[in-house]
Amino acid sequence: MSPTGIEIYKFLPRTNCGECGVPTCLAFAMSLAGGRAELSSCPYVSEETKLKLEEASAPPVRTVSIGTGIYSFKIGGETVMHRHEKRFEHQSGIALLLSDNLTETEQNTKLTAFNSFQYKRVGAILKPDMLALRADSGSSEKYLKLVKLAAEKCQASLMLICANTTVLDESLKICAERKPLLYAATAENSNEMAELAKKYNCPLVAKAKNLTDLAELTIKLQSLGIKDIVLDSSPASFKQTLADNIAIRRAAILKKFRPLGFPVINFPCLITSDHMKESLFASILTAKYAGILVLSDFRGETLFPLLVARMNLYTDPQRPLATTEGIYEINNPDANSPVMLTCNFSLTYFIVAGEMETSRVPCYLLIKDTEGLSVMTAWAAGKFGADTIGKFVKNSGIAGKVNHRKLIIPGYASMESGGLEEELSGWEIMVGPREAAHIPAYLKQFKP
Repeated sequence: MSPTGIEIYKFLPRTNCGECGVPTCLAFAMSLAGGRAELSSCPYVSEETKLKLEEASAPPVRTVSIGTGIYSFKIGGETVMHRHEKRFEHQSGIALLLSDNLTETEQNTKLTAFNSFQYKRVGAILKPDMLALRADSGSSEKYLKLVKLAAEKCQASLMLICANTTVLDESLKICAERKPLLYAATAENSNEMAELAKKYNCPLVAKAKNLTDLAELTIKLQSLGIKDIVLDSSPASFKQTLADNIAIRRAAILKKFRPLGFPVINFPCLITSDHMKESLFASILTAKYAGILVLSDFRGETLFPLLVARMNLYTDPQRPLATTEGIYEINNPDANSPVMLTCNFSLTYFIVAGEMETSRVPCYLLIKDTEGLSVMTAWAAGKFGADTIGKFVKNSGIAGKVNHRKLIIPGYASMESGGLEEELSGWEIMVGPREAAHIPAYLKQFKP
């Protein structure tokens, strides 16, 4: 049985320093016991204590790191069944399947497309994460050539899908420094795959035909020294995939069943040959509870919505999406361009910025940090008043970018116009429209 919070507390330094993110060591101990924190968050805990409390401090679903560099990502580390209970920790990795049966031209086309699919949203870069390299041809030469090509042309994390452990070993000599995910250990080859995973320090997929066999396989792999495991229950349909994902999550979170306490990999590309259905299945599995999703192809019209859905699901519901405070240049502004102000709630930013771009009027947009709150909510909370806005405008540097001294504030903040004229001596405070749709017409009438 895992130790209680009080038992864990006895091993902690009890300094109440707060550096772990909670105010007291007792609160931290309770979080550890409940699987809501990791022992590594405490900078003063001893190595001896780490060993003693490893079981208690580990989240119900183990965190697994895959890849290196800018495309590295983590999966797992989950502590709840539902996002509203706390938050989901590590978003699903999205992988593109690449077969060695494709011609080199087709492979190059897919790799080029993978590199091009990047989108900027809310100050973040949304992009896929992984290439799943599958040995279909039966030729070791073709597979090794594919691995080398992918490693050279793309910085993505890699998954090596190959049943031949000899070929897999040769592949790892090409890309071991990228820490690829190895696919897959089964009851028949678990010893050989475990040796490769340990030799090259790589995470390993455990694959079995049902959850019972999968649990037995993970127990064996752990006895062989493998800790970073990803689960594949080999479902034959979308319905079974969904059922297995939920059963695995329930076993880990609610039952504290450690043999299934690992992230899951799903293959929507194997469930259907319809690309739209594949994307639909992937979006559902992002919420229920895929650690990695392998797709047959990427298309902008389906990949972008999936990336946005993933971002929204894995955003902390207690912390609103926010844009970075600062000056945003829209339509190449100059010294005579209008200056608008709004809050950093991401939805507000995108609506306002979108309408400003539509107007084709060169302008500056000042984004004030309101901790992700909308204009009215931030105003009510005292985070979007004349005093805070005035200080922000003075320190933003906008005065050095324009010749005029006119500031357009949101229509919903009109009550602050008088106070702002006192805070910003020499500035003319103009009240903009309440509705973003009216911004283009308003900007076209602006005169410096």
